[in-house]
Amino acid sequence: MDTGLIIEKSLLVLAVFGITLLIATYLTYFERKVAAWLQDRIGPDRAGPFGILQPLADAGKMFFKEDFIPRNADKWLFILGPGIAMFTALMTGAVIPWGPNIEAFGRSISLQIADINIGILFIMGVLSIGVYGIMIGGWASNNKYSLFGAIRASSQMISYELAMGISVITIVMMTGSLSLRDIVDGQHGSFGMGWNVFYQPVCFLVFFITALAETNRAPFDLPECESELIGGYHTEYGSMKLGFFLFAEYINMFISSAVIAALFFGGYNFPGMDAFSGNTLAILGTLAFFGKIVFFIFVFMWIRWTLPRFRFDQLMHLGWKSLIPISLINLLITGLVIAFNEGWF
Repeated sequence: MDTGLIIEKSLLVLAVFGITLLIATYLTYFERKVAAWLQDRIGPDRAGPFGILQPLADAGKMFFKEDFIPRNADKWLFILGPGIAMFTALMTGAVIPWGPNIEAFGRSISLQIADINIGILFIMGVLSIGVYGIMIGGWASNNKYSLFGAIRASSQMISYELAMGISVITIVMMTGSLSLRDIVDGQHGSFGMGWNVFYQPVCFLVFFITALAETNRAPFDLPECESELIGGYHTEYGSMKLGFFLFAEYINMFISSAVIAALFFGGYNFPGMDAFSGNTLAILGTLAFFGKIVFFIFVFMWIRWTLPRFRFDQLMHLGWKSLIPISLINLLITGLVIAFNEGWF
């Protein structure tokens, strides 16, 4: 195997891992500031200038807090739950193309850890495994509120994965590939008019709503509904085990924003990109991609601090009786249009 390729991929893994954790850490600060802005408050302003060291203070607090396991909890499963949640959250970033290739040291370096031909299927599969971390953690806590939260989370994720999967199938039908790199490259067009959101606005809306539910974000944060379940599946957790669950949620929000940008908003494609080439194009494309990610993260937070929480029956009704039929009808119409354009009729 090429030694240069091994070094290249190893450095890229470390970079993506470090950037993901750093972004997840500072998303806690960003969310507090967004909430403060929406509610006409100041937000964190004590730890460092403008409160920018608050995430480090929170991380230190969690790291040094006493680690405990409830007496009647299943010890190993109690430890395994947050580990699975964190591991699956970090794994999803491996197939996302973060930008065009960079030329360095006489090599063309891909800003994608693994360009597999089933990239979007890989993400869906790993997300499906993530629910086991929540379910195991809630069950192993031996607490009725934790168990109710875990059951809610599993029911919610399973329900909304169906509509999300159908939306992904619609995009795959248009692109003809399961590779995220191919999907992003297929959206190259003048002034961004090749982006899938212009051809599949209904698909984008369904996918975005299901992404909110999959990440347990408000107004779909029923698994950790404080007014009913104290803290849901992580009621009995403290120290860094609780930190893993919280970090996993923010990592999932970051990755979900990246997937939305890649599937519907051209990924690293941006208007006027044909005027650039080489490393300049790679840098601008990567910045454009992260700009889109930051925008969708802001939208996630904006929705959390704007809309009230759904009731659980409303949540399930929306998933099964609204989003799934809408996504199926959209899939059927897309298939008919593709078939008609290819001269099947």
